[in-house]
Amino acid sequence: MTNEEFNENFRNRTMVLALAVLRFNKTFPFTPSTRVMVYQLVKAAASEGANYRASYRSRSKNERFAKICIVVEEADETQYCLDLVDKTTCGDRKQLKLVIIESGEILKIMTNLKESQYAK
Repeated sequence: MTNEEFNENFRNRTMVLALAVLRFNKTFPFTPSTRVMVYQLVKAAASEGANYRASYRSRSKNERFAKICIVVEEADETQYCLDLVDKTTCGDRKQLKLVIIESGEILKIMTNLKESQYAK
């Protein structure tokens, strides 16, 4: 797979994750605490894709590295939010498991990318 194919694939993959999180959140009961959880989860998941896209519009290698670091940070926050939700009874469990798996894979890929291509 070329770099360009990887980038396009990963841009799509982060978009699909954000959309899956939005669909999953529709299965939550509406309470003050779930509203906060949903907000954080959607914000973090959407930020992964936004920052990954922005990394390819960077003006320098250092700026790109900073954006990739943000992607890793947001992916980790998404994973944390999903782990938190997993400890509750909120949401559709089947959808939750699928989103947890995809979120974990994205986190691993981005962490490896950050460490391999940007190690100093």
